[in-house]
Amino acid sequence: MAIRLHFIVEGQTEETFANKVLGPHLEEFSVWLKARCVTTKRERGLKYRGGVANYAQAKNDINDWLRQDQSSDARFTTMFDLYALPNDFPGYADAAGASSPYDRVRILEDALRHDISDWRFIPYIQLHEFEALLLSNPQKLESLFYERSAEIHKLIAMAGQFASPELINDGVNTAPSKRIVTEIPRYKKAYAGPSVAESIGLPTLRSKCEHFGAWLGRLESLE
Repeated sequence: MAIRLHFIVEGQTEETFANKVLGPHLEEFSVWLKARCVTTKRERGLKYRGGVANYAQAKNDINDWLRQDQSSDARFTTMFDLYALPNDFPGYADAAGASSPYDRVRILEDALRHDISDWRFIPYIQLHEFEALLLSNPQKLESLFYERSAEIHKLIAMAGQFASPELINDGVNTAPSKRIVTEIPRYKKAYAGPSVAESIGLPTLRSKCEHFGAWLGRLESLE
């Protein structure tokens, strides 16, 4: 059975990544993806999308989409960053005391799954943010920022200090995106992020990023 996968994402970068990189790959598994940014505000008949300022926004949007498509061949997933995740998300307090980032994100995803309470819903929270995927192979940044070769090699050395780019922390100045911008000031997430991720390729992304890889495997096996 072909599956229609509704993909609720945090911003334009993740939306482009889903459509450009994940979508064509998942079609090989009869999974047809449709992505959109979470609705953050409704005003005078207009919808504003992008960013997750609080859990209520995300929950309302997820539930709206669940109500709009109640078919048994529909599935729903998210792609929200752990970095700067609003503290009103389900399970936030419990996750804060977790011993590892992987435990932390699993607690949050389990709590989100329980709160939404629809068997078709597959929550996913990115460790720690989208740019961790790019640090699977920072050298690919040179295709867009060749003039920053020396700085990119600093990123390569930094990433090599971690067992996985998913373990690069979520500090205000040390989160993956902050590290990239420090070395490449003109890095623009929405433009460069999906392009570099596509250049790196899903085989590398999933092998270097355990949590991302497990989620992708789950999406490939939808039925």
